Amino acid sequence: MGLKVAVQMDPIERINIAGDSTFALMLEAQARGHSLSYYTPDKLSLRGESVVAETRAVEVRDIVGDHVTLGAPTLANLADVDVVLLRQDPPFDLAYITTTHLLERIHPHTLVVNNPASVRDAPEKIFVLNYPSLMPPTLISRDRALIEAFREEHGDIVMKPLYGNGGAAVFKVSRKDPNFGSLFDLFSATFREPWVNQRFLPKVTEGDKRIILVDGVAAGVVNRVPAENDIRSNMVRGGAAQPTDLNAREREICETIGPELKKRGLLFVGIDVIDGNLTEINVTSPTGVRAIRRIGGPDLAVAIWDAIEAKRRG
Repeated sequence: MGLKVAVQMDPIERINIAGDSTFALMLEAQARGHSLSYYTPDKLSLRGESVVAETRAVEVRDIVGDHVTLGAPTLANLADVDVVLLRQDPPFDLAYITTTHLLERIHPHTLVVNNPASVRDAPEKIFVLNYPSLMPPTLISRDRALIEAFREEHGDIVMKPLYGNGGAAVFKVSRKDPNFGSLFDLFSATFREPWVNQRFLPKVTEGDKRIILVDGVAAGVVNRVPAENDIRSNMVRGGAAQPTDLNAREREICETIGPELKKRGLLFVGIDVIDGNLTEINVTSPTGVRAIRRIGGPDLAVAIWDAIEAKRRG
């Protein structure tokens, strides 16, 4: 039986369908006969006890420049749909957090993927700190003395926003870097919260693996190799996708974190691993589905929908 599926995402007209995992999920849902509707986060509201959204029926096609047809706006009670895909991109700010509070009111009667309470409680660069033995040395701080001591201990470090995404504002800072003071001032003025300071991993030049876990089990992987003269492997920053396999250390990482992901209802998760070091656990709007398929890996949209349908039946 077809499911009623609502997708909460950024404006669908603007997405790059070649690399968009949400679009891949929508194509698969449509192929399975599920009815699709779509809305942006600003259309989500709480009216009395009802979580409602101005949704539009949507038809998708894998055709660049002609990938979507939208129906007329309709006010929908999200308690009347079977599945909501929580898929807007960060920033993980108060607007994002508010959507998780609203969607939590309908979950699990309406299955929200990922579980909105768990998304709220597991920011990518904080949740990962539950597993320090799997990570490079990391300091979350805006205290200059602590950061300078961390640099002295570990040498080259990476500084990046705690709630950033897509490789934005990621900097490598050497132990004796003359730019450190200016970067510290910039981060201090830009961010109210502390930021991530992490030992630099030189083998990032060989790639940063994005591993997709579906309901706690590793299902696919892509190696993202940074462009020349860049440390950022994100494909939106010019990183190149290459086929790869999981090694023993990466399987250990997945087997260690997988049960907790499943327990928390984090059904679709993307983790980042550099040289055997876990650096992020991405739960808000993970990417990688289309890249993995494009390099000859499995179609993970199939595995994700199999898991969603199994949860609805259960």
